[in-house]
Amino acid sequence: MRTSLCDRLGIELPIVGFTPSEHVAAAISRAGGLGVLGCVRFNDAAELDSVLSWMDENTGGKPYGVDIVMPAKIPAEGTQVDLAKLIPDAHRSFVDKVLRDLAVPPLPDDTDERAGVLGWLHSVARSHVDVALKHRISLIANALGSPPEDVIERAHAAGVPVAALAGKGEHAARHVARGVDLVVAQGYEAGGHTGEIASMVLVPEIVDAVGAQVPVLAAGGIGSGRQVAAALALGASGVWMGSFWLATDEYRRTMPGSGAMQTALVNATSADTVRTRIYTGKPARLLKTRWTDAWAAPDAPEPLPMPLQNLLVSHAHNRIHAAADPAVVSMPVGQIVGRMDRVRPVAEVMAELVSGYEAALDRLDKTR
Repeated sequence: MRTSLCDRLGIELPIVGFTPSEHVAAAISRAGGLGVLGCVRFNDAAELDSVLSWMDENTGGKPYGVDIVMPAKIPAEGTQVDLAKLIPDAHRSFVDKVLRDLAVPPLPDDTDERAGVLGWLHSVARSHVDVALKHRISLIANALGSPPEDVIERAHAAGVPVAALAGKGEHAARHVARGVDLVVAQGYEAGGHTGEIASMVLVPEIVDAVGAQVPVLAAGGIGSGRQVAAALALGASGVWMGSFWLATDEYRRTMPGSGAMQTALVNATSADTVRTRIYTGKPARLLKTRWTDAWAAPDAPEPLPMPLQNLLVSHAHNRIHAAADPAVVSMPVGQIVGRMDRVRPVAEVMAELVSGYEAALDRLDKTR
């Protein structure tokens, strides 16, 4: 399993794994892929700096990357306190009511509660770039498309390629015109922020649009070697996987309280997700639970725009996480969740991707 992407990024396998867990990202890189650490969870640039120093020392000298959340246009924004004032009281009351109805207990008094995720703010994402470029990263990816022009220029000056996610062919063309080096074609099936075109249609559309200029990675609905083979058959140079790493042993090393979430994931089917704006304010695919059901009820308010929605629900997410009830968890995940039937090591997942890919090619050879 080798493509031009491997030479471009200095990796052994054309598998890029996005994850908020540094332990997962490092394990993906050590296994021959490219682990990409999601930075949005880091409100404090110093914390990110410490984690990337850990990555530098625990990837066995292998390449790794980071993922930021930054719109191409610099938005106006306030402080967390300023933004909190913009959240309507009716929305706060609704969240409180849902938590009562779902019997989610208050946090213990001694809880060191994390504030709302400020990584959605442009200024915080920019600090992530500042920190990341001080480390030996091999890729900067942006979940919201092309980053600002000066960020692309700074990355290129440091010899770091830039990747951007795209949900339409026209988006991909615009990214390349702005200087992006790799395009991630993320289909409707994917977890988190995602568009409305399915991967089987989107990947060849984006390959036809920009594949002659830059490598295209396929994302959405990939969790087996035969799905990797399908992505390459559609013209992709590699795959971008995110959801599948949630059900790994290494994820729990970073997030030790994620047992209930992993239980919910391994018991879910591919039909148990929903695309909604309740997580961040932008359309994102989440695991379908009693929490998402409550937001779909007739009396639920419309979600707020980014970043207000995340600030609104951040305390609720902390309480839900602490409650450890698999029926209530709030977690972005793709439709590939139906294949996530157990928790296992990253190295085992990577090995199965390779063996499954080889088996798929053997099967296809017999059709000649």
